[in-house]
Amino acid sequence: MVTIRADEISNIIRERIEQYNREVKIVNTGTVLQVGDGIARIHGLDEVMAGELVEFEEGTIGIALNLESNNVGVVLMGDGLMIQEGSSVKQQEKLLRYQ
Repeated sequence: MVTIRADEISNIIRERIEQYNREVKIVNTGTVLQVGDGIARIHGLDEVMAGELVEFEEGTIGIALNLESNNVGVVLMGDGLMIQEGSSVKQQEKLLRYQ
C-alpha cells in the first residue's frame, strides 16, 4: 500500500502555486441595443475609437463608426442574423486597415 505523507502533499501544492501564471486582461464590452439593416447600436464600449473592430458574441465582426455619447453605431461585416438585442460585444483593440 502506498502512503502519502503530508509534507509531500504540501510540496506538490507549493510547486503548483509557484508555477501558476495568472494573466488578467481587461476587455471593454458593450450590449446590443438594436440591430437591423447592417447596423447595430451598442451601449457601452466607452473606450472604442472610430474605425475600430468589435466582435459580437456570436462571432460577427463589426466596425465602430458612429460614436455618440450614449451609444456606438457599428457597421456589421456579415449578415448579423444571429445577433440579438442584449447580446454582448467586445472591443478588439484593432483599427480597420485598408490596403
